[in-house]
Amino acid sequence: MSESAASPAAGSSEVGRLPSAHASGPGSVARGRWLVFGAAFFWATSATLARYVFRDRHVPALTVVELRLAVALAILGPWLAWRKRPALAIRREDWGYFVILGLFGVAAMQGAYYYSISVLGVGLAILIQYLAPSLLVLYDLLRGVRVGSSTFAAAAAALAGTALLVGDVDPVALHATPLQWAIGFGSAVVFAFYILFSKRALRRYPPETIHFYGFLVAVAFWAIVTPPWRIVAAGYDANTWLLLVAIGVGSALVPFALFYAGLRRLTPSQAGIIATLEPVMAVFAAAIFLGEGLHPLQWLGAGLVLTASVLASAPGQAPAREHV
Repeated sequence: MSESAASPAAGSSEVGRLPSAHASGPGSVARGRWLVFGAAFFWATSATLARYVFRDRHVPALTVVELRLAVALAILGPWLAWRKRPALAIRREDWGYFVILGLFGVAAMQGAYYYSISVLGVGLAILIQYLAPSLLVLYDLLRGVRVGSSTFAAAAAALAGTALLVGDVDPVALHATPLQWAIGFGSAVVFAFYILFSKRALRRYPPETIHFYGFLVAVAFWAIVTPPWRIVAAGYDANTWLLLVAIGVGSALVPFALFYAGLRRLTPSQAGIIATLEPVMAVFAAAIFLGEGLHPLQWLGAGLVLTASVLASAPGQAPAREHV
């Protein structure tokens, strides 16, 4: 695939070209931080609801993955057609890009993560996925991009804080096969890839375009894995469907919109590090809604992740021009 076909950032006649993510200065970075923070909040709080659906409503994890994407797409598509029709227009040569993003970004990221939860346990799956910010920093180093000491410190604090937050390794992980471990670590690689690949398109398309077409391809893939008629045949009651709709809005539609808007203003490593606030808020949500108290080491972990978020988005951390 040519560079122009693979990356919407290429080419001189770019449709809907956007300004540089850092053109607005520190104020834009601050807005980006809050947008990613909002995305992490919705991901974390909706995770508590998803756990309830898995455990008490007996809905398979991959079915929830498919339905949360489908619900978001069913709302986002008509809204764009009504209010932002130009956002649905993409160049023919960019279809390959969106197929790659949808399959190897959105679909693979969510599938690998939820599968890891089922075979490695929630805590370990979260810890492994949030190796992604460190991978993004390593990627910058390999490309010869200057990485500041604050970014190194932020990545280290985010990783250590997440490890303290999620606690002990679930005993189920002791029986995992090498392939299952590989898929678990693959979730971190895919998450890092998803952030990088999404960032490239944000120079050419608005966030809602990337949101819609990434989800469209991912839903098509998961509909092949679990055909819709099999989901209908499961006979979920009305209350379960309401919960699934809530998960679709709260864990897919709203947070991904916020994340794309934030990523537009941040570097991939900044966005990834700030997103590690998700396990912090998930732990707090579990404490509030499920009565799961926090241990002293979890409080320390929360403090480290919060420190990482501040360091990652501190003034001077965003380069004047980013090469993704």
